[in-house]
Amino acid sequence: MAFAAALSSSVLLAPLAAFAAPAAATATSSAAADLVFVRWLSIKDPRQTVRSAAWTAIISSAQDRAIAQFLTGGYQSAKMRATTTQARNLDFAKRVQATSVPEVSPEVHEAARFAVDGTDTDRTHFARTGYAAAKQRDRLAREADGEYARALSQFDRDFVAAVRDHDPGEQVRASAAWALRTGATDSDVVEFLTYGWINGAALDLDLRRARLADSDTAWRTTVNRLVTEAQAAEQAALAAGQEGAKQARAAAARAWEAVGDQTGPARSAWSDAEAVAQAQAENWRAVAAAALAATGPNWAPIGRPRRHQRFRVDSRGRDRGDTGRVLEWPAEPGSGRRTADDRRGALIPARPRPRAMSSDMAARRPKTHT
Repeated sequence: MAFAAALSSSVLLAPLAAFAAPAAATATSSAAADLVFVRWLSIKDPRQTVRSAAWTAIISSAQDRAIAQFLTGGYQSAKMRATTTQARNLDFAKRVQATSVPEVSPEVHEAARFAVDGTDTDRTHFARTGYAAAKQRDRLAREADGEYARALSQFDRDFVAAVRDHDPGEQVRASAAWALRTGATDSDVVEFLTYGWINGAALDLDLRRARLADSDTAWRTTVNRLVTEAQAAEQAALAAGQEGAKQARAAAARAWEAVGDQTGPARSAWSDAEAVAQAQAENWRAVAAAALAATGPNWAPIGRPRRHQRFRVDSRGRDRGDTGRVLEWPAEPGSGRRTADDRRGALIPARPRPRAMSSDMAARRPKTHT
C-alpha cells in the first residue's frame, strides 16, 4: 500500500532513530494521505450521504480537523444515514439512471431520472413498483420490435453462460444465471445483454467500493490514534529528566513500533485488493473485446467506453447526482495511483438507435427539467 509504505519510510523510522524527526512531520504526512483518501470518497463512494459528508470536510476552513473528525465519527454517521429508506431509494435511482441506456431502455432511464429529480415519494414509488413496471414496458417494446431477439446468436448465449459460471462479480453472475434459468426466453438473454450486465457490474463495483471504504477508514482511524499516542510519548521522552529518560524513550519506541505494526496487514490487504482489481480489469477488457467484435443491437450498450463517474457536489456539499459512470474496479482508494482499469478504460453504454418512450412515461415527465 502506497500510504503505508510512505508512512513506514518517512514517519515510523525517524522517531525511533533518537527522535530526530519533529512530530509535526508525522502529522503533516498523515493529514495529506487522509485528504487524498477523503477526496476519493467524495467522488467515488456509492452512497450519496458519504460523498456529501466527505466533501463537506474537504471544503471546511479548518480542513485538517474536519477530515480527522470525519474519519473518526463522521464517516460512520454518514453510513448510518445511507441506510435510511430515503437515502437508499435515492442511491438506487441514481445507479439505475447511470447504468440504463436511454435508446435501449427509455422507460427505465426516464423513470429513474424522474425519481432522482423528484421527491422522496417519487423515489419510494420508483423503488417499490415504478422500476419493475418500467422494465416491463421496455421489455414488451423490445419484444414487439423483434429486432433484438432476431439478432441473438449462439455466441451470445455462450457468452452469458460463461459469465454465469466465471465472472468475478457476484451480482453479474446472478443476473446471468437468471437470464438462463429454466423457462427463460430470448427476452431474458436480450435484457441481460442490453441492461443486466451493466447494472450488475455497477452494483458489484459499488459494493466493493463500500467495503474498501469501510476497511480503509477503520485502518486510518486506528493508525491516526496510534500516531497521536506515539507523538505524545515521544514528546514525553524529550521532556523527561535524566532519571526517567531511559524508560520514556523505551515507551516512545514501543508506541512507534505499534504504529509500524499496522503497516504490514495494510500492505498485504492492498496487495490482495490490487490483484483482485487487475483480475476484474482483465475480465472487463475481455467483455469489451467481445462486445466490439460482436454485431447487432444487443451488444451496443456495453461496447463503447464512456467518461469517468463524477458526482456533482455544490459548494455547500450537497450532492447533485452522477454525471456519467465508467466501471473502475478500485484497487487502492486514496493512494493517488492509477489502477489497471483506469489505464484500460471500461465498458458502459453506447448509443444504439433511439426508441420513443411510452405515453404513460411521457405523462409522468416533469414539466421542467434543469
